[in-house]
Amino acid sequence: MGFEVLRTDKGGGRRGRLTLPHGVVETPVFMPVGTQATVKAVPQDTLETLGEDGVGAQIILANTYHLYLRPGHDLVRRMGGVHKFMSWDRPMLTDSGGFQVFSLSKLRKISDEGVEFRSHLDGSKHFFSPEHSMKVQIALGADVMMVFDECVEHPATYERTKQSMGLTHAWATRSKAYFEEHKEEVPWFSERKSQTQNLFGIVQGGMYADLRRESAERLVEMDFPGYAIGGLAVGEPREVTREMIARTLEWLPKDKPRYVMGVGYPDEIEEYARMGVDMMDCVLPTRAGRHGLVFTRIDGAVRRMNIKKLEFAEDPDPIDAACSCMVCRRYSRSYLRHLFAAGEPLAATLLSVHNLAFYLDTMIPVRRELAGSKLGAS
Repeated sequence: MGFEVLRTDKGGGRRGRLTLPHGVVETPVFMPVGTQATVKAVPQDTLETLGEDGVGAQIILANTYHLYLRPGHDLVRRMGGVHKFMSWDRPMLTDSGGFQVFSLSKLRKISDEGVEFRSHLDGSKHFFSPEHSMKVQIALGADVMMVFDECVEHPATYERTKQSMGLTHAWATRSKAYFEEHKEEVPWFSERKSQTQNLFGIVQGGMYADLRRESAERLVEMDFPGYAIGGLAVGEPREVTREMIARTLEWLPKDKPRYVMGVGYPDEIEEYARMGVDMMDCVLPTRAGRHGLVFTRIDGAVRRMNIKKLEFAEDPDPIDAACSCMVCRRYSRSYLRHLFAAGEPLAATLLSVHNLAFYLDTMIPVRRELAGSKLGAS
C-alpha cells in the first residue's frame, strides 16, 4: 500500500492519494457500504461509472460478520475472493465484524479470548476471536481489512470504556500477529505477486479525550499502515463526535491514512474531511433512499426531503436541480413519489443512486479545494 499526502491546508484538511492492489483512491473519500457484497439496490456498473450514468465510487466496503454467516467466507474464497465473487475490480475494505457483534448486545458474551454470539438469522452459536476475524477477512481478500475490536456502548463509564479499550489493544496485537503470519494466503495473492492485504488499527476510547490519546499512541506503536477512529456515531451529540475526531487526529501519524468509521450526514463528512480525515463510510445514503428520504441542497444547506409526501405528487422538478446524477437528469419528483407509493423496487434503486451520488459529489469540490485549485484533480 502507498499513501501520499499531496497538500495540507491551514485547517488540517489534506489532499491525498491512496494506492491499493486494486487501484488508486483519491482522498478524502466517501466509501459506500456494501454489507453483503452488494451496495443495496445498486448494480456494480452504476457504482463504477462517473457522471450521468452512475455515481463513481472509488472504493466500497463489505461486511465480515454478514459474509461469514451468509454465504460463508470459505465459499467466497473458493469463488476467488470477494472481488471476483461480486464482480468488482476496484479497491475494497472489510470491517472486522466487531461493530456488528457489538450491536447484538442481547445475543453475545465477551471474554478476553473473543466474543460468543448467536446469529441474527437463525440463532446458531458462533465465536469470533481476533484470529478468526483475520482468517475470515483474509478469505474475503479485500484490499484493506480491520483489526478485531470492541465498540463500547454510549453512554459508558470511564472505567467501562478503559477496560474495553484495553481489550481492543490486546485484540489488535493478536490481529496483527495472525495477519503477519497468514497475509500471503489472500485468494488473489498468486495473481498479484508481492501484493497483499493491508491491516488498519482502530482507535477506541469512547467519549474520553485522554483515553482516545492513549489508544492512538498504543496503536501507533504497533505501526499499522493506516488508522481508523471507531466507536463514534453511536448516539452521542454531533459536537462530541467532532471533538473526539479532532482530539484523536492530533495523535495519529500525518503520513498514513486516517479513517473515521460509520459517519455521517453529507455536511458532516465534508466537515471531517476539512479537519484531516481521509476516509469515511456510512450506510445512510442507501438506507435513507430505501425509506423515501433523499438529500438535496437548499440555499447551500443540506436538507433531507421525504419523497413520500403528497406535495410532490404533481411536482415536475428533479430532486435537486443542481445535481447532475442520472436520477436528477431524467426523473421528476412526481414519478419518484409514484414509484415509492406503488411499492416498485425501482424506487429504492433510483433514490439510493441519487443519495450515493450526492455523497460522493460532496467530496469532489473538497478535494479540489484541498489541492489548492478549483481546477484540481477530482
